[in-house]
Amino acid sequence: MKKLILLFTLAAVAYSACSQSKPAVIPLYEGKIPNEVPGPNQEKMEVREGNVEITSLVRQPTLTVYLPAKGKANGTAVVICPGGGYWILAAGHEGADVARKFAANGVTAFVLKYRLPDPAITSQPEITPLQDAQQALYLVRKKAKEYNINPEQVGMMGFSAGGHLASTAGTHYTKSQIPNPENLSLRPDFLLLIYPVISSDTAIWHQGSFDRLLGKGASKQKMQAYSNEQQVTAQTPPTFLVHASDDDLVPVQNSVVFYQALLQHKVPAELHVYQRGGHGFGMVNKTTKDLWFDRCLNWMGSNQLLVPAKPAPQGK
Repeated sequence: MKKLILLFTLAAVAYSACSQSKPAVIPLYEGKIPNEVPGPNQEKMEVREGNVEITSLVRQPTLTVYLPAKGKANGTAVVICPGGGYWILAAGHEGADVARKFAANGVTAFVLKYRLPDPAITSQPEITPLQDAQQALYLVRKKAKEYNINPEQVGMMGFSAGGHLASTAGTHYTKSQIPNPENLSLRPDFLLLIYPVISSDTAIWHQGSFDRLLGKGASKQKMQAYSNEQQVTAQTPPTFLVHASDDDLVPVQNSVVFYQALLQHKVPAELHVYQRGGHGFGMVNKTTKDLWFDRCLNWMGSNQLLVPAKPAPQGK
């Protein structure tokens, strides 16, 4: 009997520890969701071949919060935008897996479940993903003290079409798509772009992403507005990029042209191009022993993003 009680006690302790470590999920908006088209919530999550977790039909955007262990946080935060061609969200290998790795290295990570440009869900498909990305940056900075974050060390990461969204947030931040009564910065402090969709140049574009975001037959002006290598300025955030040369879905030139634009404007940047790897490899490119995430941490460290910021000196 005593052994049975002990087993139940240990199970309860283990369950409690597991519950406490479970990441919190917070709604992106309080109250009414902007541009919402009324309809049933048909969001679904499925696990596809290769244990790939996919979320679709997002109607209620959220942030999932991954906190570093107590005493390990360095004040840096990153909002992660999974890819999926603006059609679905690869929320596992391009979201939760990456967030856990960041948290283990002292970076507070937020996985953004953003609305996709679906007219059945939003009345303004073109701006809705950017709206959610800006709201995520706003919310993280607003809650910076609560999460022990330095509001001047908040970056955005994106994979594939999520990379297009992150690069849009990093180049279109001067126009607010959300209410911002506190006038908080909507500019990411740094960008991490992993095999990103960038350009609307038909020689290198990912047509599906642009068709989905802007609609088929979008005007030349609109296509150029979302061709983010053309939107880079000297104020674009420092950027880390990863791509594979043999990516036959989103050509490597997407990262190259963005990197070249950053160089032209003297924005700090680093580009890693692997010989092989294809598209959508997530955390691990199986064609090489090299881990791009280690390169990413090195870059962040060289930009003073992995050590707590020194407090400002107090006036007399």
